[in-house]
Amino acid sequence: MKKYIIYIGILISGLLLGYVLFGSNSTPDDLHNHELSEVENQQWTCSMHPQILKSETGNCPICGMGLIPTETSIDGLEANQFKMSENALALANIKTTVISSISNEISSLMLSGKIKENEKTNSIQTAHFGGRIEKLFVNSTGEKVYQGQLLALIYSPQLVTAQKELLTALESRTDDSSLYNAVRNKLKLWKLSNTQINKIENSKSVITNFPIYANVNGIVTLKMVEEGSHIKEGQGLFTIANLSTVWADFDAYEKQLSLIKEGDEISITTNANPNKQIKAKISFIDPVLNTSTRTVIVRAELRNNKGALKPGMFVKGTLSSKVSSSVHKAIILIPKTAVLWTGKRSVIYVKKLGDASIFEMREVILGNEIGENYVIIAGLENGEEIVTNGTFTVDAAAQLQGKKSMMNKTGGKVLTGHENHIGMRKIENTEENIAPNRIKVATKFQAQLNEVFKNYMLVKDALANDNHSTAKKSANELLKALQKVDMKLLTDTKSHNLWMAFLNEMNTSTKNISATNSIKNQRAQFILLSTSIEKSIAMFGINQKVYHQFCPMANNDKGAFWLSTEEEILNPYFGASMLKCGTIEAVLE
Repeated sequence: MKKYIIYIGILISGLLLGYVLFGSNSTPDDLHNHELSEVENQQWTCSMHPQILKSETGNCPICGMGLIPTETSIDGLEANQFKMSENALALANIKTTVISSISNEISSLMLSGKIKENEKTNSIQTAHFGGRIEKLFVNSTGEKVYQGQLLALIYSPQLVTAQKELLTALESRTDDSSLYNAVRNKLKLWKLSNTQINKIENSKSVITNFPIYANVNGIVTLKMVEEGSHIKEGQGLFTIANLSTVWADFDAYEKQLSLIKEGDEISITTNANPNKQIKAKISFIDPVLNTSTRTVIVRAELRNNKGALKPGMFVKGTLSSKVSSSVHKAIILIPKTAVLWTGKRSVIYVKKLGDASIFEMREVILGNEIGENYVIIAGLENGEEIVTNGTFTVDAAAQLQGKKSMMNKTGGKVLTGHENHIGMRKIENTEENIAPNRIKVATKFQAQLNEVFKNYMLVKDALANDNHSTAKKSANELLKALQKVDMKLLTDTKSHNLWMAFLNEMNTSTKNISATNSIKNQRAQFILLSTSIEKSIAMFGINQKVYHQFCPMANNDKGAFWLSTEEEILNPYFGASMLKCGTIEAVLE
């Protein structure tokens, strides 16, 4: 019995010893190598300046604070990819579209324009002799006149003298017919008709106030004289337009010209009657490009017997054009809403195949504009899925995570990419960052954008005061200010498309703020609103100094910024709990 107990004891001891020696697959060297690998891959950043990334510990080169370890990525994303939460995607109303190529099929090209007078039918009613206007029978522009209608009575000393000469020559016509004929021809050169001349001869009296009759039918579009005006021979009295035919003048951009030719059919609608289509053909394409708007006039001539088409009316034209490609038999079209512009670069965001929450930025080369789409020359493949709504929100997420973005083509964690924005001056060295890409726009547009910014500040102040109801009301006022911005003041394609993208993002985030009573959700949307507001100001300017302020603890310790007109920190993300948390990182000017 004792022998068996000894054998069992030896067996148990052997098992324990084997486990100690061979039970673990990780050797001390393996553990050391694993720890070393983690250390080698570790990066360090500054809690106050998260744009700083170092491969080893030390002090921040900006503020001198000790660097802290960055979070280690365990999601397996590539360097240029980033992830958005399902909640963020839903709040920002992100929409994507799978791109498919199309054959060389007919595509609609939309053009905008105005109705104008047909210059070929315009007529100027002139005075063929000098004098003084005694009476006007047409007193305002817009009056309709008919050929032969009495327009004015003119006293002309020249004409009175000539009439007296005619009556004298008439008495001696039998003796000297040449003088009579000469005087009569002089009156004809002043556009007196035979009927008028015969009336003078028959009445044997001089007409002191001579009548002026309309030469054509039409509408008086310009009145150049008043009663009592003294006029010279050949001076214009009225401009009369015959509106039985009018021109529809459209603005076509350079990129659209290859799709338009004379003789193409165009379908035209007016704002006054959008349900009625007028079919016409392109009759003229201006050979000279307008260098300020980068457009060319494309014209169609329209019948207007009923006068329904009035000069100055806005019209839209739909032109059917065959899209062609000399390189490929098929082309790729993407919506304009998918494209972000920055300087010479055009960027889009592509969704990773098989994962609805992972995106990456892609630079593309654009071709012609086809309606509300762009032709893609390079940078995108058939079957890829791109962001078509909420593009700026996705761009903001890329900047927050230090990925390649619209304003940061190289990537690297930055303060949402905005210290490199145009129009900014860095606080650290107080050196101005001159804005080569800032777009020059009308002062009136900048003033309207300033009103938008003032309402943004009301939202910011309400959040800083922890007042969700005031934030909601201020957001509604901000929406009204956005609606008042006149996009017609942006005369070129680049600025117009940029503003449309900015406006879409501002409207989305502002509506979300106005639709909730949760201050937490309002603050989440305020991050997105601040991004689009800052980009708008940086791109167009508002002629005012604006401070870019940053809190590294906001947005779940990812950091978030806001804008202010004052240097004082009033944190909209924490309110009273941490009202003074934040720093001024840059200045927009």
